[in-house]
Amino acid sequence: MEQRRNLLKAAAAGGAAMALTPAARVARAQANPRELRPQEGDRFVLGDGDKRGAVVKIDDLKAGGPPVTVYPWDAKTGTIRDGSRLNQVLMVRLDEAQLKNDTKLRAAQGVVAYSAVCTHTGCDGLSWAGDKGLFKCPCHESEFDATDGARVVNGPAPRRLPAVPLKVVDGFVVAAGPFTARAGVIQ
Repeated sequence: MEQRRNLLKAAAAGGAAMALTPAARVARAQANPRELRPQEGDRFVLGDGDKRGAVVKIDDLKAGGPPVTVYPWDAKTGTIRDGSRLNQVLMVRLDEAQLKNDTKLRAAQGVVAYSAVCTHTGCDGLSWAGDKGLFKCPCHESEFDATDGARVVNGPAPRRLPAVPLKVVDGFVVAAGPFTARAGVIQ
């Protein structure tokens, strides 16, 4: 009986956390800066590999990819915003001539950045088809066109990947604003 009561308490707590209002989610993120989504002025650090934690410079990104997984970094406080997987960002440098209008406006010297979490069921670990300029979700095979604002070109994803507008400051890739939409799944 005690196990059942503990299980019910845990389920209720989980449900309450999922039911947080947008304002409550923002307040929670502000209480823990590592959970705060990318903010204007954030730089980016590599999220994996041998150079994990290294600050991303424009010259580090090879034209045509592959994309790198990065996290926003508040240089003023030294906070890496890696407290939520929704903060994972895919960054890739493309040929500026191939970028569509809105994408070109958000790009910095051909570098584009998108949420690394699929909008269908929240999978991450998207792969890259560089010859087509597409991100592909490993779970249900949704494909997103990186040259066209991560527009869905195939699969069940209901919307494009949110973008992070970028600029280059002193050779560093910097967020020019927050995600263009909520990252992850919207229910």
